[in-house]
Parts: sequence; structure tokens; C-alpha cells
Amino acid sequence: MYPSRILRASRPEKPNITGFDIKKLVAATGQPKYDPWERAEAWRYTGTFSRWNRFKNSLPGLGIATVAFAAYCTYEHFFLKNDHHDEKGHGEAHH
Repeated sequence: MYPSRILRASRPEKPNITGFDIKKLVAATGQPKYDPWERAEAWRYTGTFSRWNRFKNSLPGLGIATVAFAAYCTYEHFFLKNDHHDEKGHGEAHH
């Protein structure tokens, strides 16, 4: 921790010259007791539009594509023969 932060923390806060206190504003506003738009906004967070469903449906083919790509990489590694890079250097046997 920097020494300047320690020194700043030990001093009391300076009052704001405008008289505005953000902590008092946050305490006074808080959550409203009744939200008239609550029922109209509820559909955004349920059913098809829930956070999990939006995440799940954002990339619909990603799971299948990942499995297919992993299977192809495994097949290529174990079953396909690599004739090009087995020899050292380029000679007549290369072509």
C-alpha cells in the first residue's frame, strides 16, 4: 500500500464546497416501495428470455461444432498418414 493512501485515510474528509453529499442521496433514494412498471417488465426475465436461456441460445451450434472438431482432430492425428514431413530435407524422393 502506498504511504500517501495511508496518510489520506487518517485525515477526516473535507466537506464538499457545494454542500452536496452523495452518501445522503443514495440513502434517501433507495429502492421504491412500489414499481408501477414491474408487471410490464416481468416478461424480460422469465421463460425464453431468462438469463440462462439467452446465454444457452446465443451460440446454438457451438457444442456440436466443438465435438465434431475434436473428433476430426483425433481422427487426423491417429489415422491419417503424414508423408510430407517424415523425410529430412528435400531430395528426389520428395516428389
